[in-house]
Amino acid sequence: MDIPPLARTFVLHFGEMGGRWGINRTVGQIYALLFISDRPLNAEEITNALGLSRSNISMGLKELESWRLVRLQHIPGDRREYFTTPEDVWEIVRILAEERRKREVDPTLSLLRSVLMETPGSAEERHAQERMRELHELIELLTGWADEVQKLETERLVQLMKLGSRVTRLLEMKDKLTLLPGGKGRRRKTDDAARE
Repeated sequence: MDIPPLARTFVLHFGEMGGRWGINRTVGQIYALLFISDRPLNAEEITNALGLSRSNISMGLKELESWRLVRLQHIPGDRREYFTTPEDVWEIVRILAEERRKREVDPTLSLLRSVLMETPGSAEERHAQERMRELHELIELLTGWADEVQKLETERLVQLMKLGSRVTRLLEMKDKLTLLPGGKGRRRKTDDAARE
């Protein structure tokens, strides 16, 4: 299988970027090839297209399967396994976010929770623990937000992303609406009454 020049440029670039994303070059190239392919490919086709060893391709496919980024398909009358990627790019992004969180963020949160349960034995440890508490709270806030974003329908997610800096203006408008004229920092009387 020959890869057309335009596609080859993408596949090679994806391989180079793989190292920056924490995956090896082969895995990046395999994924890029499957992503742009107009049909499922088997391991032999991938091996021939990329000019890599069959064992590297097999290991790369196993890694991509563990990330849930490739899907196995069978073609009637053919005993070989064929591979493809999810069609919906938003599904791919959601899978990547979920898998990266499981592998990178969740272990860090577990460690932070464990360390925060300890009793510090010195001023230095108290300082370090307080800094870790700040980090824990930030990560919890970000993961909570990410959980909510993951639940959004794709159309809503696209709308949210297209808002860009207009989100800041929306928050500023909300602040103006909740403050009394003159900007003295007091909430509206309805908010004060609700608290009483």
